[in-house]
Amino acid sequence: MFSKSSVLTLSLVAGSALAKQCVNFTVPVDIAARNGVFNLPTLQSNLDATTFSQNLTSIKGNFSETSLLDYATVTGNYMISAKFCKPDNDNGKNPTVQVLTHGIGFDKTYWDLPFDNFNYSYIDVAVDQYHYCTLSIDRLGIGNSSIADPLNVIQAPAELSAIYQLTMMLRAGTLPNVPHAFTKVVHVGHSFGSALSFTLASMYPNVTDGLVLTGFSQNATFLPTIIASWDNKLARLNQPLRFGNVTYGAVQQAVSMIGNVNATTIDQYLARYNINLAEVVQVVQTTDLADFIAGIDPSDLPHMQDLPTGYITWVDAGSNQYAFLLPEYFDPEILLFSESHKFPYTLGELLTIGGAPKMAPMFTGPVQVITGNEDAIYCGGDCMMTGDPALASIPAAVKMAFPAASAFEAYIQPNTGHAINLHYNSTAAYNVMLQFLNNHGLAPS
Repeated sequence: MFSKSSVLTLSLVAGSALAKQCVNFTVPVDIAARNGVFNLPTLQSNLDATTFSQNLTSIKGNFSETSLLDYATVTGNYMISAKFCKPDNDNGKNPTVQVLTHGIGFDKTYWDLPFDNFNYSYIDVAVDQYHYCTLSIDRLGIGNSSIADPLNVIQAPAELSAIYQLTMMLRAGTLPNVPHAFTKVVHVGHSFGSALSFTLASMYPNVTDGLVLTGFSQNATFLPTIIASWDNKLARLNQPLRFGNVTYGAVQQAVSMIGNVNATTIDQYLARYNINLAEVVQVVQTTDLADFIAGIDPSDLPHMQDLPTGYITWVDAGSNQYAFLLPEYFDPEILLFSESHKFPYTLGELLTIGGAPKMAPMFTGPVQVITGNEDAIYCGGDCMMTGDPALASIPAAVKMAFPAASAFEAYIQPNTGHAINLHYNSTAAYNVMLQFLNNHGLAPS
């Protein structure tokens, strides 16, 4: 926890070849949220994480409700890590800023993915081509934002409170390093970030001017299957270099002790036991062995080490693909990249993810839902299987939650799974999103 007098950490993003201008910083926010108080023991092992998943997904009852003891108001001052980008030729008198909120398993780099020379970057398209400003954030408790109690603090209401405070700063012109009071603020989310953006519009309909909800529907039928497929582990045990208390120095020491093992020795050992090298590579890359050594390059280490055991994560690249990616329509290397750079989620988030309101009756801005046609989490792998001839798609049902919206569109992105930004055709989706905003009065001017 930090005081308001904390010095902001700034770093200009180098980009001589890019048109956008960006600044990374951390900003203190005061949160006040009505969080749940849950009757759960502290997780001690990976099997405890399995037990939690079994309880959460059981059809015997609503585990979030049966384990809820009470509600308590959580307050405090926390640091939120953010990245603000604006066009290089920022001469507009009435710019529009997009608040970008990532989903579970990612951090703010989901919107500016450092893979393949940033060719998957949503921010590049939004800022360089459409001249929007963007504020991408690490949600409270994730990435470079403040770490806190993963059961009692890092829940949906507390994360929503942080987003609300940042939005109000943008409107008032008081967000550090962003010297502008924005009159047009749009909220763009992915998955859990979309659920938070939806809730913001429901609870505070006047603080946002438009919504783009990616990887989203209001059908939670398939979520237990996804949670089961994750085979959840304690994050600190799954990727100990990134999330545990194993130091890079300790790894260097262990490697130095091996000493006489070299490529020739390994080849001889494999040949002796008739082990195929390609199979060994497959084992290392696609099982939790790859997670165990993730972060071996110290430049990859995030500021999330020595996490409490209430931070958990899916087990390996197979679980990652099952939930987020559609086979044949993504680069296999991006799966390995996203697995080694994944971020954990908390018990509190999973227990409160279903607590979002069902309606946003007072929101009057435009709303777009854009979901991959084979989204596993919110469509069960086929967004067109509605069971209702009058309903065009599963995401289209979200329209009923926005009776006062000035415009509504449910767009189904072809050849795409849940993590839209990681697929080959991601930039096509970006253009659909940005053109929707432009067409409904939210373009920068």
